[in-house]
Amino acid sequence: MLSKLFEAIYHKVLINIVVERARTIVYVEVCSKKEVVSRVEKEFSTTILDSEMYDFINFFMKESPYYYISILDTSASQGAIPTCSKHKFAQYADLTIAEYKCHKNEWAYYTSKNDMIAMQKEYAAIGLDYIFSPFSLLAHFFNDKINNNLAMYILVQDSFLSVGVFEKSELLYAHHLDMMTKDELDDMSLNEDLENSDLLLDDELSIELDDIEVANEFEDFANIEDLDAIEEIDEFSDNKDIEEELLESDESLAPANDTEFNEDYQRFSLIQASVGQFYKDNMYESRFIENVYVADCVGVTSDFKKYLEEEMFFNVYVRHAEIAPEVCELAKMELDI
Repeated sequence: MLSKLFEAIYHKVLINIVVERARTIVYVEVCSKKEVVSRVEKEFSTTILDSEMYDFINFFMKESPYYYISILDTSASQGAIPTCSKHKFAQYADLTIAEYKCHKNEWAYYTSKNDMIAMQKEYAAIGLDYIFSPFSLLAHFFNDKINNNLAMYILVQDSFLSVGVFEKSELLYAHHLDMMTKDELDDMSLNEDLENSDLLLDDELSIELDDIEVANEFEDFANIEDLDAIEEIDEFSDNKDIEEELLESDESLAPANDTEFNEDYQRFSLIQASVGQFYKDNMYESRFIENVYVADCVGVTSDFKKYLEEEMFFNVYVRHAEIAPEVCELAKMELDI
């Protein structure tokens, strides 16, 4: 009874942490009963709990004894499996070295124990009340869709993709995909070039032009008219139709630079491989996917949507998502606010 009285007197403070590739977002909501009294969001150019971030969070911790700190799990060694039955876990993943939790007793999400310990250690100065899975966030964000027919759902963060295939709220497949940074990709390319260079020097290879054969990949061109499009690019840029002008008016769809273009192609490639696994791996009850729903937390370009539509023949629907407030919504569900 006394605790209920104190809860009525004090506000509830929800502190939510989202760590990205090179920054951390801290989003705070102060709630009174079922109402939000105030919202504050601050970005920090660090991925660790430094003194500036600690001071910011500690300020809100002092506002009320009823504060709750949540973080979105960004560890690479996490995932979700289409069962909540312990004796079926081994069919999909080794959970003996992982912490897991069932979602509505229908499917389970997990992360490695080592990553969980590392997170708790990193934020020991403030403590963590909730560590949320991106798959829980994905299911909540598309709660109005996953109860319907089969579709694939994708949560796009700057460093990760979380892919789930649902049919009438039943999880059929899930994959957490790690995005490499541009520097990592450049390093890989450099290493490959060096290895190839060493190979050429060691073997003293000489190549005759007559010996070069066309690579098999070029057989994938469905229509020779695709080659003509290369010559028409300049003309098309001078004769823009209404649809193109509408796309240009949406800053979230316009490719700002080569980095965004390359990252969206990398996202497409990861999704393509993931879909291939869903179709081919016998452990999954594969179905033919037609519709794809994207929770866009980064501002993907129009090229990303085009890749999925034109290369994989999906119907693609992109919905903008503010990831830190969505984490806060998960905390509210836990606290029944």
